[in-house]
Amino acid sequence: MKVTGINPTTGEALDSYPEMSGSDIEERLKQSARQFAEWKRTSFAERGQRMKAVGKELRAGRSKFAQLMAREMGKPVSQGNAEIDKCATTSEYYADHAEKFLQPEIVKSDASKSFIAFEPLGVLFAIMPWNFPFWQVFRAAIPALMAGNVVILKHASNVFGCATAIESVFQAAGLPDGTFRSFVIGSKRAGEVIGHSVIQAVTLTGSTEAGKSVAAQAGAALKKCVLELGGSDPYLVLEDAELESAAETCVNSRLINAGQSCIAAKRFIVVESVRQNFEEFVVEKMRKRQPADPLNEATTIGPLARYDLRDSLHAQVERSVSEGAKLLLGGRIPAGKGAFYPPTVLTNVAPNMTAFREETFGPVAAITGARSESEAIELANDSQFGLGAAVFTRDLKRGEEIATRKLQAGCCFVNEYVRSDPRLPFGGIKHSGFGRELGVFGIREFVNVKTVYMR
Repeated sequence: MKVTGINPTTGEALDSYPEMSGSDIEERLKQSARQFAEWKRTSFAERGQRMKAVGKELRAGRSKFAQLMAREMGKPVSQGNAEIDKCATTSEYYADHAEKFLQPEIVKSDASKSFIAFEPLGVLFAIMPWNFPFWQVFRAAIPALMAGNVVILKHASNVFGCATAIESVFQAAGLPDGTFRSFVIGSKRAGEVIGHSVIQAVTLTGSTEAGKSVAAQAGAALKKCVLELGGSDPYLVLEDAELESAAETCVNSRLINAGQSCIAAKRFIVVESVRQNFEEFVVEKMRKRQPADPLNEATTIGPLARYDLRDSLHAQVERSVSEGAKLLLGGRIPAGKGAFYPPTVLTNVAPNMTAFREETFGPVAAITGARSESEAIELANDSQFGLGAAVFTRDLKRGEEIATRKLQAGCCFVNEYVRSDPRLPFGGIKHSGFGRELGVFGIREFVNVKTVYMR
């Protein structure tokens, strides 16, 4: 069976990729296990040299990779270029810092010597989504590889071209065969791989439902997993916020990758005394950002990644309007080819409405009024999700207190939109998953934290 991608801008078929057979999977899993026995014995200096070579390969192929993302899932090439740069920077960051992050830690006890060692687990199975087809893979794979693990990737079926390109980057950088492999398989086969004795741990970025399924399979096999799942990030705009600046930041966050980001601003919770002015700024700024050909360097919004995703998003908007939300902008599927959807603004969004309760994966801003700061915080936390959150206020002490003590999320920002950074841990709580990627906490997720006690 072959899997064929569809260009979401034109609707045209792209390359086809044959799914791997059971025997191919078995042989490659065994090869990865054999390679782990070699890779774990390499020094941090040697691994770091390879990761810096990965960074060079990424930068050399930057334009080519950005165009590939544009064709396979509709990301504007300007954003694709930035994604590749971020992957390269992360490769170089862990090349420089992994050894320090995993140095044995001396702990005083009644032993003559006791310490904590960090040892790689083995073969990591990474199940990754289409929305950031390079970044999601590299942010999981680079720290795992630097820790001495080897990685098998199962990418989303509409970006198998990106998966193939990523494997070629690691090969060109000189990583031994079997250190990083991409499997062309579907979800059913992925379950079989999770249960295979070679696999020691699993990481998934995807929907909450996918996370529940993978967690159940990994749990049944007693395998460590990290889950980075959906989000419905609240952005609180308080009465003392600098409104136009806040609106610009909120709109930028909502429209990155055509709104197809787990950490995009999705619920704008605004204190009533400034809501009307804030809405006017948001509508003005959203209206100026119209979808176009992602291969054009000037484009900031491309199509959604698939037609079915566009249709599902539109259904959420229509349900929200039928439930009482007011449509201020957009909300209509444009004529013509391509899975395009216009920047859309809904207001009067109440907590019982679809746009408040569900994750909207596209360029749809949902505005909810709050009578006070305390009600805004209550509304922000009234969600099954807990990935990111932001608060806008001129009072930095107030913002810090809200972000640190009052918002229920894994990543909280003040006067800025939520983003990931290789230096900082990234992940969520509640139905947004568990575990962390990036920073020192990310590289320590897939290691054996080993106690050594000597008398």
